[in-house]
Amino acid sequence: MVLQSVVGSSSVPSFAQLGSSGLTAQIIAAALTFFAREFELGAKKHIILAVDRARWYISHDLEIPQGLHLTFLPSHSPELQPAERLWTIVDEPIANQSFENLEHLEEVLFHRCQSLLKQQDFIQGLTGFHWWIKIGA
Repeated sequence: MVLQSVVGSSSVPSFAQLGSSGLTAQIIAAALTFFAREFELGAKKHIILAVDRARWYISHDLEIPQGLHLTFLPSHSPELQPAERLWTIVDEPIANQSFENLEHLEEVLFHRCQSLLKQQDFIQGLTGFHWWIKIGA
């Protein structure tokens, strides 16, 4: 459901159906396009996005929207990945819970992420490494 919203097509499987092994450069490109559109990136507005070296980010088939620039974290360095600091707070609503199906789990996580989007100062405090300004383009 979440990925379908991002890509804008009901023919795209949900994250629950997809699983991490099913991600492709095409699906990631659609998510990056959504991201670029959401933040109004283009010739006059740019964002540097730090990503790991997952196969879909390094694929020659990956189309990156104008205004979005990828910078790659060193291999095997989860401690440098700001998202790693978010798992604890993302997981709060699902800890010690059971769900009827994966769609219900996905829905709970989607709402948690929507809530966290409104807490930008808190998130920046967790993920705003002092050295970010020194990397990138």
